[in-house]
Amino acid sequence: MLSVMRADVARVEDRLREEVRVDFPFVGEILQGLIEAGGKRLRPLLLLLAARPFNYVFERLLPAAVGVELLHTASLIHDDTVDKAMLRRGRPTLNSLFNTETVILLGDYIFARSAMMAAATQNPRVVQVFASSLAHICDGQLREIFTARELQQSIDDYRKRIFGKTASLFAGSAEMGAILGEANDEQIDALRRFGGHLGMAFQIVDDVLDLRESTDQIGKPAGLDLRQGTITLPTMLFFQLNRGNGRHAELVRRVVGGHDATDEDYATATAVIRESGALEHALEIAAEYVRNAKEELRAIPAGEGRDMLEVLADHSLSRTS
Repeated sequence: MLSVMRADVARVEDRLREEVRVDFPFVGEILQGLIEAGGKRLRPLLLLLAARPFNYVFERLLPAAVGVELLHTASLIHDDTVDKAMLRRGRPTLNSLFNTETVILLGDYIFARSAMMAAATQNPRVVQVFASSLAHICDGQLREIFTARELQQSIDDYRKRIFGKTASLFAGSAEMGAILGEANDEQIDALRRFGGHLGMAFQIVDDVLDLRESTDQIGKPAGLDLRQGTITLPTMLFFQLNRGNGRHAELVRRVVGGHDATDEDYATATAVIRESGALEHALEIAAEYVRNAKEELRAIPAGEGRDMLEVLADHSLSRTS
């Protein structure tokens, strides 16, 4: 069903390539490669779909769709720098090719281009949502930095962190699409909540994949969260299921704390979390977010647009990368 959006998403892709052109040939090639490596373009697709049940004018939506993907790309560049990640989507990161100062400036450049795209909509409400999304992303990243290797975190702390880092841009993308599609305020609010729930499910699934899949499958180092001491929902649920006791719990605690852990320790910790039932429990929570997201679509007119939003929500649970 989503195939009907392929042509419009391809036009977003073309504009993205234009927006990352720079005067430095090697850097330009790297940025083009980063865009072409792609990802799923879920945020621009969500923005477009949020307008689809209403007044869908692609040219009006295009700058915002490009802007949200550039904002996402810039946040990944900075995220990789903080994480010292060497791979992203199966390709070397900018962080693996340039020094930190250069990578930060390149990320800032992409942030600036994304803001210019938001401004190009000439819609003050869209610009406000865009700015709010950027602030939430920074808040989420800071929460992740300041809580690294901190085991005394609640699931509510985790929710706040992943809303900022991931779900806020899903929420903002849906809200911007609804605004530009001229939906009414009730529908705009419903679509913002839809995007937020979808983004929460997406990040929870991402955290499960980090522990469940291989590096080749997810396009970045598997088990990276454990190595960096990032406490995700599956790890929290593992401790709940084990009541924090036992030698397995002690191993995972030591690995997360970064205390002289070997590669074998990380592999064993990943295995015991997988076998504990924590991944399945986390996916149940993600499925609840998807159900809540689809519930919000009751405020949206029935038809192909709403159906495609439901398909997108279901896809967030079934993905493997």
